[in-house]
Amino acid sequence: MTVRLRAHHLLCLLTYVGKGYSPAFTANYDKVVGRLGEGEAVLIVSGPDDICAPMLDEPEPHCLREGAAERDGLAARDVGALLGRPVQAGDRLALDPASLARMRTAFSSGQTRRACSGCEWSGLCGAVAAGGFHDTRL
Repeated sequence: MTVRLRAHHLLCLLTYVGKGYSPAFTANYDKVVGRLGEGEAVLIVSGPDDICAPMLDEPEPHCLREGAAERDGLAARDVGALLGRPVQAGDRLALDPASLARMRTAFSSGQTRRACSGCEWSGLCGAVAAGGFHDTRL
């Protein structure tokens, strides 16, 4: 199987420590991270993905707002520059330990954090990165 991810979730995964918008969201996120930890590949998608799924039943899911799409564009550019190739919907990626380490180094240095500007989770993610990514689930 393949985990469907929007581009900015490539960054969110780096600092995920089990906190989220709701218990259902966190439980689902844990399942997605488990699948990735077992070696499932990533398929980049445009719009809501496997992480967003529990949010889509809300009256106005933030996953559908323009800001989320803007974050995707910024993350795709930054991660693509890091990987040396474009990252866009339809691309498949493997998140092996070496690529995760490289992505975390870039995240810590700020190289791939433009998509995080204005995100309500930015402070937590910054603290996780500053702490060496301890207790992350992936």
